[in-house]
Amino acid sequence: MGDVMLDTYWWGKTDRISPEAPVPVVAFEKKEYRIGGAGNVALNLVALGSAVSMHTVGGDDDDGRLLCTMMEEKGIDTAGVMPNIARITTNKIRIMSRSQQMMRLDKEMSTDINTDLEEHFVQQTITCWEKLKPRIVIFEDYNKGVLTTRVIADLIAWCKAQNVLTAVDPKRRNFFAYRKVDIFKPNLKEAREALNLVELEPGLNGMQQVHRQLLHQLGHRISLVTLSEHGAFYQVGEDAAILPAHVRNIADVSGAGDTVIAVASLVYASTRNARLMAEIANIAGGLVCEEVGTAAIDANKLLAECQALLGGG
Repeated sequence: MGDVMLDTYWWGKTDRISPEAPVPVVAFEKKEYRIGGAGNVALNLVALGSAVSMHTVGGDDDDGRLLCTMMEEKGIDTAGVMPNIARITTNKIRIMSRSQQMMRLDKEMSTDINTDLEEHFVQQTITCWEKLKPRIVIFEDYNKGVLTTRVIADLIAWCKAQNVLTAVDPKRRNFFAYRKVDIFKPNLKEAREALNLVELEPGLNGMQQVHRQLLHQLGHRISLVTLSEHGAFYQVGEDAAILPAHVRNIADVSGAGDTVIAVASLVYASTRNARLMAEIANIAGGLVCEEVGTAAIDANKLLAECQALLGGG
């Protein structure tokens, strides 16, 4: 659950600079739509064989209706999607040429949903979950206003009461609102800024310091911190390690965090093994960086990579 967005790609050729301003001219060739934000997390889960339902508040607009149609076509249950005329659906328009992003135009609303909508959304979500009986709930927060402190607190409380696992990919605004979650997955930059540790180096001692400070404020179970080219760090109890990144031909890092939280959540819900969770999520995040734009993980490629890098069947 969280902030769903439409990723729009305009592809074209560039071979000259505009005479009107010092900017490239992109000759349009095609348009492509992809499901982004929390929707990309759901896509990754579907790609790995999970049953997935989406819970969000979006705009009652053409972009919102297109997103719902696209999610349904991918097998994502959209009964928990709540359109609202006072909101607009986030649409990130990227202009691409030769696999390079030339410009991005964002259409979005980032103010929090109002108190009446919070109440309605929480009740609708809980009603859906009582029927669906989820094994894990993933909070995908892009600070677009759906995940307010009240929504977060109420739904985590319900999950705890029902013994449902929780995982979160946080952003700065509500970073410390996700108390008592099972898996807390910021990236290194987010953790540094939230804890005011801007000079922190991504070594094991430093990352354990991050875990201790997060644990003090959140009381969560597992820290999983992505470290970009340095790999990933995890800690649960006294079990902690930095898992190195694997060499990749990086094309685009867009959506890598979505893949990491999806894979980590699925593996942990299935195995309760934190190290295996971190190892597979670390591999998955690197794999999707080889694709241009947001892309779901390929299950067969992930399995082959895990067998090659981790061994076993």
